[in-house]
Amino acid sequence: MTSAAEVPYTRGAHQIANGVWAYLQPDGGWGRSNAGLVASDDRASSLLVDTLFDLDLTGEMLAALRAATPAADRIATVVNTHANGDHCYGNALVAGADIIASRACAAEMAELPPSALAGLMRAAPDMGEAGAFLLDIFGDYHFDGVELAAPNRTFTGELELVVGDRLVHLIEVGPAHTDGDVIVHVPDVGVVFTGDILFHGGHPIVWAGPIANWIAACDRLLGLEGVATVVPGHGPVTTLEAVAQLKGYFEHLTAEARARRDAGMSPLEAAADIDLGPYRELREPERLVANIAALYREMGADVATDPATVVGLMAAARRQS
Repeated sequence: MTSAAEVPYTRGAHQIANGVWAYLQPDGGWGRSNAGLVASDDRASSLLVDTLFDLDLTGEMLAALRAATPAADRIATVVNTHANGDHCYGNALVAGADIIASRACAAEMAELPPSALAGLMRAAPDMGEAGAFLLDIFGDYHFDGVELAAPNRTFTGELELVVGDRLVHLIEVGPAHTDGDVIVHVPDVGVVFTGDILFHGGHPIVWAGPIANWIAACDRLLGLEGVATVVPGHGPVTTLEAVAQLKGYFEHLTAEARARRDAGMSPLEAAADIDLGPYRELREPERLVANIAALYREMGADVATDPATVVGLMAAARRQS
């Protein structure tokens, strides 16, 4: 089995274990998500972990996986780890497969279909600072004409799947990043696909929370036996050490945010004031204010954390940085 340190962080399909591939998209920033493929022992069928943000990117991924293994021609199952478009908008290209997600994820998918995001991007030039921010982070993607292929099978809690003779374990750990986060564990080779429970190299972003649940999700990952290889939702292939570091990030941020809330600072003021210590080099620093706003809300402060408000806060934080 390839060690995590040996997997290059380059665009494309990388075999990370016997019959398991990660598809990586550097630099892991906004919309540049990872996916994966789990094949049966005889390569007669496979399971795809997530699709990508648009049909072009998903088509490139499927072509790369097919070049890597014939099992990618026979994708019987797709698992969407959560409802953000960069992990499910490409479902239309594998619509003949069994598409599985948590029940909460499936419900959340319907709230922002590709058509809604396409309309938002068309309106962005007239939305001032927030619109400019959206164009900067999502302007390279193509949402027009994309029809979401929704999950046809949902679950709560845990679900065991069999790919050939291989067991794949789905574990619901949301709400955390989103309402219905799921991790995908392949125990026979010690691989776990975390979805966006792990951002490796960049700030995470809390769309749902509470952060206490996200910390609990980290503990669930850290408690899995025999895991040697971790494929994050964004960033390079890694180990459980990166999960421990993310847990530390949230614990540090919780303490720092509480002190600044008690001092009467706004989330934007707190984001500018907090010393991130070992986390100061993470990419996408504008996400810090979103996470502080989520913490303030959990601490009982009267702050808005709807997506429109959070996008505006991130745009303002980027301007001030």
